[in-house]
Amino acid sequence: MKDNQITFPGLTLKAIVSHTLTYFIVGLAAFTVFNYAARYAEADLSGYMRPTDDPIVALGPALQFIRGILFALAFHPLREILFGRRNGWLVMWLLLVSLGIFSTFGPAPGSVEGAIYTQLSLRDQFLSGGMLEILTQSFLFSALLYYWVNHPEKRWLNWLLGILFGLVVLMSVMGYLAASGSLVVPSA
Repeated sequence: MKDNQITFPGLTLKAIVSHTLTYFIVGLAAFTVFNYAARYAEADLSGYMRPTDDPIVALGPALQFIRGILFALAFHPLREILFGRRNGWLVMWLLLVSLGIFSTFGPAPGSVEGAIYTQLSLRDQFLSGGMLEILTQSFLFSALLYYWVNHPEKRWLNWLLGILFGLVVLMSVMGYLAASGSLVVPSA
């Protein structure tokens, strides 16, 4: 793909949708497989992570557009490298992993700073379900965004991802409204 064909608005929209969908799908799988509800209630994480039934947690997927915009801001100047080469998706993933996961400026769990400054065990930080989740999500995000940007002729993909994105945002907002008591949910 020629880098002059990659517009900032187009990249932003595709980054928002790709990130939100991979975030939701991988996050839902990890939530189920790694039992985050119980894990976040444990003493070492309960003061750090919100309970999974907190209304703002339900709104999380709908708020991922913010991160999608930030990704587009970072990727657009690098579009020739990330989208104009055969292995651009891998370069993108390595950038996300090295800068966004392991080398954050704050002491996030799973980062170098987190290993130094937090009291979480190294095992919990680097060998946990959470690390597998974020490595998988960033990998799928890179692959999906690369493919979508490089195949603008696949209109069906625009429709499919757009519909899935709309459903995820709708479910997220409805989950927030239900968890906050603004939406009455019939009992079973």
